[in-house]
Amino acid sequence: MMSDTRIPSQKRSIEKRNRIIKMGFELMCEEGYYQTTTTDIAKYAGVSTGIIYQYFNDKKEIFIEGIKSYSDNIMFPILEVLKKKKFDVNCLEVILEEMLQIFIKEHTLSKKAHEEMIALSHQDEEIAKIFHDKELETTKKIVETLKKFGINSPNLLEKVHIIIGIVENYCHEVVYHKHSCMNYDIMKQEVIKMIITLLK
Repeated sequence: MMSDTRIPSQKRSIEKRNRIIKMGFELMCEEGYYQTTTTDIAKYAGVSTGIIYQYFNDKKEIFIEGIKSYSDNIMFPILEVLKKKKFDVNCLEVILEEMLQIFIKEHTLSKKAHEEMIALSHQDEEIAKIFHDKELETTKKIVETLKKFGINSPNLLEKVHIIIGIVENYCHEVVYHKHSCMNYDIMKQEVIKMIITLLK
């Protein structure tokens, strides 16, 4: 079935579409995907419902575009850290420390967004695929960046994927779970040690 929605080419239209994505994704994460209607999104974004349907078939399309933007917004500062630092094994610990702080900050700022995405990825196959595809894309980008700096250990793609899982679990523990018996400074140092070991 052909879509009647249009892809904007003019700056003003692109900005309007991006605003709908940003505001719609924000609202769905705040209020819940199933609790939010297209009319709610239009009102929140300051546009008519008709404008929404010019660019998107339904709220699911808005949510999917929001996932893509969310992932890019988290990974951009990470990749920038990797690019800006004079990268060598001796400064790896400092770089990882900075990267972990960025991950913690982003998870804290977007706690509800993360929770809503995880929940929906277990309920909707299309959203799960987008979520996992972006995760793989991120993994490959990090691998490419590491190779440029001379880190090319065997099975690097698989190792980076494992590292992302470790970092995600660490962030979830610090931001969401917060077990009182845990020393998070020690945990951070252990995470850094594991990452360095994997990259050798």
